[in-house]
Amino acid sequence: MNITNLTKLLKKHDIEPNKRLGQNFLIDKNILQKIIKNADISKDDTILEIGSGLGTLTKELAELAKKVITIEKDKKLAEILKEILKDYENIEIVNEDILKCKLNLNNYKIVANIPYYLTSHLIKMFLESDNPPQEMLLLVQKEVAQRICIKPPRMNLLSVSVQFYANPKIISYISKNCFWPLPKVDSAIIKISDIRKPENIDVKRFFQIVKVGFSSPRKQLANNLQNINIPREQTKRALIQCGLPHQARAQELNIEDWKSLISHV
Repeated sequence: MNITNLTKLLKKHDIEPNKRLGQNFLIDKNILQKIIKNADISKDDTILEIGSGLGTLTKELAELAKKVITIEKDKKLAEILKEILKDYENIEIVNEDILKCKLNLNNYKIVANIPYYLTSHLIKMFLESDNPPQEMLLLVQKEVAQRICIKPPRMNLLSVSVQFYANPKIISYISKNCFWPLPKVDSAIIKISDIRKPENIDVKRFFQIVKVGFSSPRKQLANNLQNINIPREQTKRALIQCGLPHQARAQELNIEDWKSLISHV
């Protein structure tokens, strides 16, 4: 949908984009097709979309999938969607806040241009859920995508939190000029695949230690972990046993390093 048609539709329904809800509509058809191409959708798939907007992506998903459940918090937009998508029998429109919405889904994928202020929270919520998606293809802020996918020696708490459960990959960077209204930042398409439930590990303890490890990123792990009563020398010995330098910092460890360290302290 180009800017002219988009603004006409919004004006018709007396709506202005809501900055508080992060409403920036995708207006570039090439980017839309890139999202669809990389989502690998089949006729057997159930797709969850978060942040329906004006249904531009929703329509494309519905052409390929068995069912599309699209979540839109904005009441006015949800009403417009009922008109725009009335010819699609395989689309279910849910006018709710995704953070409060109770969904009973199995064997589903998430494909969405999500509100950027929710990115970290949403990804974490779905990865930790009892029924996580098979994979996620998301349009997110460029800097957040980079933080999620980064590797040692520049890891961060968000990258560990995602890579513990799945394999994230940046598919493409997207200019802010592909949206209306024009956002302040560029975006990226990110694919989160190979989503798995952790086995043979105390997840609560894992993240307790990881969070403390990143509490003062410039400090050595041996110093940070003293905050949860793990003696400095004990952490140093554990790091050496894991094949890591005793002066290692949190950002230098990958997921397997963390797992190994936690089994030794």
